Amino acid sequence: MSGVEVLVKRLDPSVPLPKYGKAGDAGADITTRLDITIEPGERALVPTGLSIALPFGFAAFVHPRSGLAIKHGVSMVNTPGTVDAGYRGELQVILINHDLREPISFKKGDRIAQLVIQRVEAAQFIEVTELPGSERAEGGFGSTGTASR
Repeated sequence: MSGVEVLVKRLDPSVPLPKYGKAGDAGADITTRLDITIEPGERALVPTGLSIALPFGFAAFVHPRSGLAIKHGVSMVNTPGTVDAGYRGELQVILINHDLREPISFKKGDRIAQLVIQRVEAAQFIEVTELPGSERAEGGFGSTGTASR
């Protein structure tokens, strides 16, 4: 598989590199570098032990794992998390336990999120007094699936 080269520095030599589960997967699994328990309703900043260097024009987006969401009620507070090309610090994931009764425990090396690498464009923001029209206009927040009111 060929693709964009992302430089990875292990801050903890025992953590695995990001890894795609199957050919064609969009997200590469990333893991926790420490054991952690998150109580019901609690959130935690979970370090991965990895830093990356992305080429200019790319960003990494940290997404929750669907298996953790359905089985344990675990998601991310800021989903997706955005990693800019210039960031060189440790990748960390803000996990939240939405389960109302059960804590969730992770052991070092457990998969906690997915890293998706995407090309991004820098925008030129141009102020105008009027925007061009569109079929959707100002409809939002579910308006495309409802009848007109």
